Amino acid sequence: MSTPISPAPALTRTLKLPSLVLFGLAYLTPLIVLGIFGVIAETTAGASPSAYLVAMIAMLFTAHSYGRMAIAYPVAGSAYTYVRKSIDPRVGFLVGWAILLDYLFLPMVIWLIGGSYLTAQFPGVPIAAWIIAFIAVTTLLNILGIKVADKANYVLMAFQLLVIVFFVGLSIGHIVSGSGAGGLISSEPFINPESGFGAITAGAAIAAYSFLGFDAVTTLTEETVEPRKNMPRAIMLIALIGGGIFITVSYFTQLVHPGGAFEDSASAASEIALQIGGQLFGAVFLAGLVAAQFASGLAAQASASRLLYAMGRDAVLPKAVFGRLNPRFHTPVINLAITGAVGLIAIFLDVATSTSFINFGAFTAFTLVNVSVIFHFFRRRREGIALNPFGYLVAPIVGAIVCAYLLSRLDVHAITLGLIWLVVGTILLAFITRGFRTAPPEMKATEEVAA
Repeated sequence: MSTPISPAPALTRTLKLPSLVLFGLAYLTPLIVLGIFGVIAETTAGASPSAYLVAMIAMLFTAHSYGRMAIAYPVAGSAYTYVRKSIDPRVGFLVGWAILLDYLFLPMVIWLIGGSYLTAQFPGVPIAAWIIAFIAVTTLLNILGIKVADKANYVLMAFQLLVIVFFVGLSIGHIVSGSGAGGLISSEPFINPESGFGAITAGAAIAAYSFLGFDAVTTLTEETVEPRKNMPRAIMLIALIGGGIFITVSYFTQLVHPGGAFEDSASAASEIALQIGGQLFGAVFLAGLVAAQFASGLAAQASASRLLYAMGRDAVLPKAVFGRLNPRFHTPVINLAITGAVGLIAIFLDVATSTSFINFGAFTAFTLVNVSVIFHFFRRRREGIALNPFGYLVAPIVGAIVCAYLLSRLDVHAITLGLIWLVVGTILLAFITRGFRTAPPEMKATEEVAA
């Protein structure tokens, strides 16, 4: 008598729309709107809400395209998977390479923002010391294999929202006490004589950093109830709700501090927290921001190291270096050390350049996801299947144009570094495909592991 074969384990579909939206919002780290407020206000000359409005519009078009691709390919994947299946495996590889730019350098930006705020509070300690401390502690914890439970994300999310609510509430109180209730309504934070379209779009290119990760829920497709219906809705809601939070917070913060002149734009929100709430709230705000940055850095470094491991395991990167786990800790120690070393670059950068740098990878991926929807539209049309021209052609064309334009508005140094990164990726692609003659190896589970 033969032994019955047990079915292979599979992911369980348990996530509904509210859970997906909450996961996506937690991934965005809403408090980051205050972390980079000064940089955006400085870039836009005091029109930070407009920058977030433009960025949100770009994200909504792109979120729509992610939703179309989630319907077409309801599997656990993201930009890399969509472009590979819709356009070409080689183009998909370069999108995956651009995504790697985000994951590899995101910890660096997180540590830099945290270090900037701590240096502003403790000016006697150089920022390099804080950055090195962030890297050392975070890397050690990740090497030991510390895992943060899912509930910790929700606790952190609740704490962030609480700090944001208090910040907005105190801002409103400060405005009313100085200008009366009429001071709460003003067009100046959106447009003023000092600002203009060019400055606002340059600010929007930086503000997009706050939206990074809105597409992360696509990695949960295989665990979602009715993914073809719930996934597109979740992506749109995350971008819309997140954008609403960013615009509201930046609006009231901009009313408290009109214009874009600060003693230190990298830590401007700390000055404003002291102004509206005194020493006590200033301390609470700093603690909340640093805690959020530390938790985000911990997760971002772990994600980056696992992404490198996945690419090494799949022979996209040298397996002997990147595709190994430490036999004692069962963690990718070499990859963690590499991401830690990359983080040291933060010592030589400012917040604006570093956020623009990783936004290069994001806008590249976002642009090509929009383009992949257009390719999908024409492919299905050749197969005799008619799709909605607005949803699958007009909207993604607009999304691609907006994202490409915002890409061009990034810091010139960021564009230069980003282009160098793509050139390196192209050289690597030529090597592993024998001069582009063969398809590149598939980066299996790359997006799932990174998330």
